[in-house]
Amino acid sequence: MTLTEHTDTAPLGQTIATGTVRRKPITVPSSRYISSDFAAREHERLWPHVWQIACAVDHVASPGDVYEFRIGRLSVLIVRGDDGVLRAFQNVCRHRGAELCEAGGASFTELRCPYHRWSWDLTGRLREVPSRRGFGELRNDEFGLFPVAVDTWGPLVFINLDVERAGSLNDFLGEVPADIAWCNLEDFRCRYLVSIPVECNWKTLIEGFSETYHVQGIHREMLRMCDDVNSPQQLWELHGRLRQPYGVPSPRLRERPTDQVVWEGFVEVMGERVGRRGTEPGGPMPELLAGESLRDALARGIRDVQRAKGVDLDRFSTEQILDMNQYNLFPNVTIVSFPDILSIVRARPGATPDDAVMDAFVFDRVPAGSPHQRPIDITLAPGGELPIGLVLSQDVGNFARSQRGLHQPGLTKLTLSGEECRIVNLHRNLERWLGIDPTEMENLTDV
Repeated sequence: MTLTEHTDTAPLGQTIATGTVRRKPITVPSSRYISSDFAAREHERLWPHVWQIACAVDHVASPGDVYEFRIGRLSVLIVRGDDGVLRAFQNVCRHRGAELCEAGGASFTELRCPYHRWSWDLTGRLREVPSRRGFGELRNDEFGLFPVAVDTWGPLVFINLDVERAGSLNDFLGEVPADIAWCNLEDFRCRYLVSIPVECNWKTLIEGFSETYHVQGIHREMLRMCDDVNSPQQLWELHGRLRQPYGVPSPRLRERPTDQVVWEGFVEVMGERVGRRGTEPGGPMPELLAGESLRDALARGIRDVQRAKGVDLDRFSTEQILDMNQYNLFPNVTIVSFPDILSIVRARPGATPDDAVMDAFVFDRVPAGSPHQRPIDITLAPGGELPIGLVLSQDVGNFARSQRGLHQPGLTKLTLSGEECRIVNLHRNLERWLGIDPTEMENLTDV
C-alpha cells in the first residue's frame, strides 16, 4: 500500500513555506510502522544498500583505531590502517562466521577472531591461520575480509555495504554539502555519542526530527524564542532542509511577547550558547547597542562565548548564528547546525518494529588545528535520566506514546500536512528503495 498523494504535492527542488496550504492531506499506511513484513523488507532492501552515517571521524582518527557500527543484524568495522587510510569491512570471520570484534577501540595492530584465532592485518588481508596445514591449500589473498564502501563528509564517516552498486557518497549527498558549506563542518569535533533504546519504530523516531509542527505540543517553551511558522523547507531528491529563526517569538502566540520574555525563553532552551544554563533564570536581557535587535545581541553574546574558547565567529552574520539549519538525510538522520553547534540524531531499527535506538552525536566547534580526540560513547538504560538537554528529552518522552497509538485497530493511515513534507519525502523514497507498487503491500500478514 503506497502513500496517497494529490496533484498539489510539493515538487522536489523547490522551497516550501511551513504554512503551505494544500488541497488535501497526504496519508501514509500505519502498517509501515508496526508490521514485521515491512521491517523485513527494509532489512533486505534498504539497510544493506544505502549510504548511512557510521561514526564520527574522531572515532577513527588515528592509525589502529577501530569502530564497530551495527544496524539491525549487520555489523561493520571501520578501521584506520597503519598507512592512515580509512577502510571498512563486514564484521565476520572467513572461517566459520564469528564476529571479529565488538565495540572497537584504539591501538589495534590486527583483527583477530576470538573463536579460532584467524587474523587479518588492518588492510583486511589474511595474515595468520592456526594449524593451517589441515585446510590444504589456503591462499591469503583469497581470504581477505569482505570490504565495505567507506567515505567521509566533514566530521562524519559514512558506509555502504553494497560495494558494487553504492555509487559515490558525493552523489548520494547531492545538494546538501554545498548548501551547508558556509558553516565549515570540518571545524567540529565529536565530544559524545549517546545511544538510547526507545520503544518505537525507527521511522516514528526520525520523523519526530523531520517537522516542527509539534513544537506547539511538546516544546511549548520554544514558542517564546523561535518562529515555527515562517520557516521555509527545501526538498531535494533524497534529502531535505528546514531553516528556522531563533531569537524571535512564534506567531502562534496570541500576544507578542516582549524582548525580555524572548530572552528568557532562549536561555531556557539553549542558554549555554550565551553562557547561561537552561536551569538558571534568564535574568535581565542584554543591553542593546545602537541599532541592535535582540537577535543581534544574542549573536554578539554567542560570539563572545565562543571567543573565550578560542573560536572566532566574527565572519558569521546574525542570521547565520541565530537561524537553525536542520537537514534530513535519507533515510535515518537529522543534522542540526549553527556556527557554534552541530548535533546529529540517527535512528536505528531495533529487534522488533516497535523498538529502535536513538544515537545523539554532540559536536563542538574548535580552534583551527585542534587535535582529534576519541569521543565518549555512552549507552543509557531505558527509562533512565537523559543528560541530553530539555528539547531532546521531551522528544524521547513522546516516542513510545506515538508508537502505541499506531497499534489501535481504527488507525489504518496517518494524515500529513504540508508542514510535514520532509516526512512525505522519506516515504516517497522508501517506496522507491523497497520496490512498493500500489497493490503489493495491501495483504500484510501480521497487522
